Amino acid sequence: MRLISERGGSSRLMPGFGAGLKWRPYVGAAVAVVTAAAAGAVAVDTDSAWYRELPKPQWQPPSWVFPTVWTPLYATIAWSAGRTWNHASERERMNLLTALTVNLTLNAAWSWSFFAARSPRAGLAISLLLDVSNLHVIGTTSRSDRRGTAALLPYAAWCWYATALSAAIVRHDRRL
Repeated sequence: MRLISERGGSSRLMPGFGAGLKWRPYVGAAVAVVTAAAAGAVAVDTDSAWYRELPKPQWQPPSWVFPTVWTPLYATIAWSAGRTWNHASERERMNLLTALTVNLTLNAAWSWSFFAARSPRAGLAISLLLDVSNLHVIGTTSRSDRRGTAALLPYAAWCWYATALSAAIVRHDRRL
């Protein structure tokens, strides 16, 4: 089996990665996203007594749902970033790089502020900043690629849901 067609066109093993699309932005975005995800995951401890004792709303899903949801969301962030990079001008690329760096930093910082610092209030503050950052990233990608933008919408929606969960915990915890 050959990876590249005789005409130098599309890949048979990886559709959509033909001669017209550059693969390096996808790899760079994937590395950035995995780094942020790993940096945040180090701080998470859903088995700690502190976390188990927090008053959580009835509508909070079980702990196993979070990594199950985050995995495809992280994949779509990387795909969106790679695709948008390939469709963007040089100026738009720099804006995208800045917006994603801030976004992924806030994404990882939430885990550290909520779990490692044991501060739902700080987690809520970071979550609100992440929501604003998501809107900025969506606006930035929308200038270059609508499909890349659409791929980010579930991520933004999940973050808004996480913000609501954080707010509910802060509101119901008398110790805070």
